[in-house]
Amino acid sequence: MDKFRMIFQFLQSNQESFMNGICGIMALASAQMYSAFDFNCPCLPHYNLAYGLGILLVPPFILFLLGFVLNNNISMLAEEWRRPQGQRGKDPAVLRYMFCSMAQRAMIAPTVWVSVTLLDGKCITCAFCTSVPVETLGNASHPGLSQGEMKRVLARIPCKEIYDGQEFIANEVAVRYLRCISQALGWCFVLLMTTLAFLVRSLRPCFTQAAFLKSRYWSHYIDIERKLFDETCAEHARSFAKVCIQQFFEGMSMDLAATRCHPPRKAPADAGEAAEKLLGITDQGTMNAALKSWHRCKPPLHLHPPVIPSSNGWAGEKQPPAHPPAPRREMAAYYSRV
Repeated sequence: MDKFRMIFQFLQSNQESFMNGICGIMALASAQMYSAFDFNCPCLPHYNLAYGLGILLVPPFILFLLGFVLNNNISMLAEEWRRPQGQRGKDPAVLRYMFCSMAQRAMIAPTVWVSVTLLDGKCITCAFCTSVPVETLGNASHPGLSQGEMKRVLARIPCKEIYDGQEFIANEVAVRYLRCISQALGWCFVLLMTTLAFLVRSLRPCFTQAAFLKSRYWSHYIDIERKLFDETCAEHARSFAKVCIQQFFEGMSMDLAATRCHPPRKAPADAGEAAEKLLGITDQGTMNAALKSWHRCKPPLHLHPPVIPSSNGWAGEKQPPAHPPAPRREMAAYYSRV
């Protein structure tokens, strides 16, 4: 049990690396899913396009949503977006940075799926087999077939075992033509996504470095603040439960002592330590009010400087702001003048 706890703490402390690993695993899983997928084109004029484009676009959309679901920061983003204004303002740039960071990771698996699908060529062959230029690649002068019948014959190109239009166009010629187009689209898609990733990851901090650093800092702050708040609430709940249980058993021991004339046992030494961790919040109503206050109006991001007593009368004057903090040498010179 201790080993699992250590692994969980390690994953929490290295959440970014963990999420990158999850995205990589999802990318590999998407490629394996496609290789294991049994692609069966319906070979019907009215269904080929829907089936081919559905296999090309629907699984990437599912993988994209799954990438958001597996990201622990999605609840933090929703909470920060929906919380009341209160005493702390909401910076849209920070919310955009958090969303873009999650979207970049969630796009990895869909990109792999679309790339593998286009490079394989089965979806494009199934979807656009009725659009093969018979005038260029085959024999368009064959009499006796209407336009609808011609499309019905061309729709069977992906199904080699039932294709009966060799007199119009050879099955291998049509398949090679469509697969060549699909692979060209696949490599263009890979090049486009690689270029876009390069621009987003490399050039964005160069043009908006100050705003980028500010957004990244406050997004980290929101994440760390949430974790510390959860840890503090868990510690308070543990101490509150411990004191409640100890008081219950103390009351039971007093009742037993009154009925059986047994001396009550002394309270354990850690009862006082647990009571100190309650920070004055010792009932359910006060705790509910504190949690509601934290949600409605979080404290402003401004640390008040401590009041330093002095005998020369300047301690009551207006103090310099504590944010941003002064350098260490200036603070040392500041205190030396007191």
